[in-house]
Order: sequence, then structure tokens, then C-alpha cells
Amino acid sequence: MLGNIDLDRKMNKKEYKKLAEELEPRLAELQRDAKKYGLPVMIVFEGWGASGKGTLINHLIQPLDPRGFKVFTIKKENEEEQMHPFLWRFWTRTPEKGRMHIFDRSWYRKVITEQMDKPVSDHELASAYKQILSFEEQLAAGGTLIIKFFLHISEKEQAKRLKRLESSPETKWRVTKADWKHNKQYDSYLTMYDRMLEQTDMPWASWHIIEATDREYAAIKIMSVTVQLLEKRLSEIKEGMPSPAALIPSAGAAGNEEMRTSVLAGIDVTKSLTKEEYKKKLNKLQSELQILHNEMYLKRIPVVVALEGWDAAGKGGAIKRLTEKMDPRGYEVVPTAAPNDIEKAHHYLWRFWQKMPKDGHMAIFDRTWYGRVMVERIEGFCTEEEWRRAYREINQMEEDLTDHGAVVLKFWLQIDKDEQERRFKDRMENPQKQWKITDEDWRNREKWDSYEKAVDEMILRTSTTYAPWTVVEANSKYYARIKILETVVDALKKRLK
Repeated sequence: MLGNIDLDRKMNKKEYKKLAEELEPRLAELQRDAKKYGLPVMIVFEGWGASGKGTLINHLIQPLDPRGFKVFTIKKENEEEQMHPFLWRFWTRTPEKGRMHIFDRSWYRKVITEQMDKPVSDHELASAYKQILSFEEQLAAGGTLIIKFFLHISEKEQAKRLKRLESSPETKWRVTKADWKHNKQYDSYLTMYDRMLEQTDMPWASWHIIEATDREYAAIKIMSVTVQLLEKRLSEIKEGMPSPAALIPSAGAAGNEEMRTSVLAGIDVTKSLTKEEYKKKLNKLQSELQILHNEMYLKRIPVVVALEGWDAAGKGGAIKRLTEKMDPRGYEVVPTAAPNDIEKAHHYLWRFWQKMPKDGHMAIFDRTWYGRVMVERIEGFCTEEEWRRAYREINQMEEDLTDHGAVVLKFWLQIDKDEQERRFKDRMENPQKQWKITDEDWRNREKWDSYEKAVDEMILRTSTTYAPWTVVEANSKYYARIKILETVVDALKKRLK
């Protein structure tokens, strides 16, 4: 692909000035429209070393309102970033609605620079490509406009620029031994870049090759492409059209209600333990977990525990017993409520990526990202297309976590309707528990059948080999707490082996 591109494209200063005077005010106007219509924009600059990324980014941002964009320079991962899945640092840098984030280098470092600097297995490379495609697809489907530029120059031009930078005391520091090494490996990089462009050129995140030998030509082409894509996406938004990624087939309907597959219907919620059995098992399991938690920290294994269930099913009590003997410096309990204004302005998974544990730590989520396919589905807080698409997006996120080495444990606490009513009344009659019960709890109870259908479908579509669901019989709090502890202890033992 790249080897056949004409890199001699040029533009004289007079033509550049004329076109820039037309494009710059239009670009500023489109930035204002993007803010008005809540369009998040991500612009990626990749390409050869010394191809002029910094200079061309500067050309692009000159007409823009600096309050509406942010530029990120992506370098080698720092210690904190190394202790998370590689896309974590990019998920946490995704723009909110109406803002523009510009990346000088990006997530593509994983499949280019890092591959050349150290051996990478075919499996690791395939996994990285899969995660990148999933990342871009999820963002695009959620409404983000992704614009990707690859700045292309010849081997000879790259060497000439490196020499010119080295010859000046002001810019000598910018040239490293690695830059010259990469120049000597030009053909190897060319092959990898071709593969990267071919595998990640999608309708919702396509690549735009910029012939970057002549800076004026490159600057005008970048502005022209950006204007064209902003105009197209804003026009689609005004007409109520979805992004191309949003049209990808999502999980189908559950089918005929009478033939619906049910998980919850076969659960025996009457399973129980005596108080004596409970105390004996609790002490043993908590002591084991305390030791395993330390080993998990020493071996840098991240753990994600996700707790979902009916209102009053006992999630809080289970979390308390889970954490009682663990070192509080090594875990975080993350309570999930309705998203606030900042969280609503981002992709719905953004706030959960923010809280994913670093290596060696545990994050315990009291309610989770599954709200998308339960409460948001039932209450109409998202469209049917959005919650159907979420099954695949959630599976992809959990696979990213496990590919990084995380243990992902998901629990659904199942109680029957009579037990829930009993617990609700107990809360209302106990002054110390009244804060736990709200009018919304009673309203949700009226939609029990709808929620049950949603939960059945959720478990069926998102219980995977790498992140399976454990349904917990929770009419007996003693039984539920022990089952959760046993599941966590067994999973950590297996992982530590």
C-alpha cells in the first residue's frame, strides 16, 4: 500500500494561503457546531518519525478555540499505565460530548513501536489488533467521530530530516539512537505499517494517508479531510442518522416469550446454612482470602468482582464479608449509581474503565456496567439498539481485562419475590435500615417480570468462558455470602497456580 504512494505532491505558498483562508474559518465554525450538537471527536496522528506530526497538529489547531480541544502526546507507558490493560490509558482520555481530543501517536504504538522494540508473539499481536478494533468500534457506535491520519515520507526524506534536526543545537535533543535505528529498519516498518493500515481501516474509523514531504500540501490535506468528515457527521446528526458503527448487527431479540430460555427459573433459592455452619466456613474462607489477597498483590494479578442482583438481595452484606480481613490498601469498593452529568457526556463504559484495578489490586463493583442491559433497558434510558449492542461491547471489555491477566468474577444474587417483600418491610420497620429503602425500590418491584426477562437474557449473552456468571441462591444470606467467598477463593487459587 504505502510503497506505491506518490510522495512528491507539493503546493506553493500562494495556493496554500488561499486554501487555508477558506478552510480555517470553516474549521472553527465546525468546532462550534460539534460543541452545539454534542459530537465528541478523536483525531489520531500516526506515521514515521520526523514526518512532522507536531508541526501539522499545530497547523490544525491554530483556527480552533483552545477551550474545546486537548492534545495528548503518547509515549512509552509509565509505571501506572503498565499496571492496567493497554487501552486503559486511552479509554480514560476519551473526549466528552462536544470536545475534541488530538493524539500525537496513539494506541497503535502497541502493534508497531512496541513490536519492534521487543519480541511479541502472534497471539499477543492478534489480541492487540482485536482490542483496537473493538475500542474504535465501541466509541464510534457511541457517537464519537474518529479521524485517523498516517503521515508518510520516504526513507531518504526521513534521514534528511533527522540530519537537519541534529545539526541545530535547539533541536538536536529530539533525535535519538532509536530514531536512526528505525530509519535503518525502514523496510521492516513499512511492512508493519501496511499491515496495520489494512487491518484497522474500517468505515467508522478509516485511515487517511497524508503525503507529508511537503508541509503545505500535508497541512491543507489534513484540514480538508477534517472539514469534510466533520461536515458529513454533523449533517448525519442533524438528520437523525446513526454512525456507521451503530449499524453493526447487535444481539437479536429473545424470541417468542413462551419459548424464552430461562436461567433464573431453575434456581433453588431455598438453599441455606445454619448459623454454626456459616460461622465455621466464614472464618476459614476469610483467612484463606487474606493470604490469597497478599499473593495476588505480590504476583501483580488484578481482580474484578462484579455484584448484581435484586434490590435487597444482600450485595452490601456480601461485600462486607468479602473485604473484612483483606488489606484495605489493596482493594476498592465501587458503588454504582445513576451516571452524573460528566459521566453522561462520555461513552457509558468510560466511568467503569476509570475504576478498573491496577495489577495486584481488587475492584469490587456494587452494581456495574450491566445497568445498560437492565435498568437502562427497562426504564428507557437508552435505545433498544444501544442496549442490544451493549452485550457485545461488554463482552469485549471483559475480554480485554482477562487478556491483560485480570480475574473477572460476576455474581447475580437471586431471591424470590416473597423474600424481597419481607426484606423491604423489615427495612421500613427498622429505623437503622430505613435509609436502605426508597420509593424507587417499590416501583422497580412492580416491573419484576420485565427485569427477570432482562436478567435471563443478560446472563445468557454475557456468561463467557473468560468471565462467567455465578448465580447465587440468596434467600439465605448465610448461604449467599459463603458461596461468593468460596467462588472468589477458588478462582484466585486457580489463577495463582
